[in-house]
Amino acid sequence: MPIYEYRRPNGTTFEVMQRMTDDPLTHDPDTGEPVERVFHPVAVHFKGKGFYNTDYGTKRRNRELRESAESGADKYEAKQAEKKADAAKSSSSDAPAKPKAEKKSSSKSGDKKSAKK
Repeated sequence: MPIYEYRRPNGTTFEVMQRMTDDPLTHDPDTGEPVERVFHPVAVHFKGKGFYNTDYGTKRRNRELRESAESGADKYEAKQAEKKADAAKSSSSDAPAKPKAEKKSSSKSGDKKSAKK
């Protein structure tokens, strides 16, 4: 026989073992308060062609995600360490720094020169 869950108006719940053919309870057998049956969603897995395996969580899937996250973090950390090492090399090298290219004067500076003439 299945067990059904009922909720009282104050939010508390209780369970009753009933036959499937029995009518649902309308009042609490102990207190006489009105009650309503609580429904819970069932777990449904659609299997077959057209459904993705990744739609459902499994132990294997969790392990794969964890390994992927760890390897991704390791790769990121390795890249950051490589960038720091490259930056340290370039700053410690004795090669002279290249001068920055100067910007061409804007039209405003040309206007000043022509105004002075």
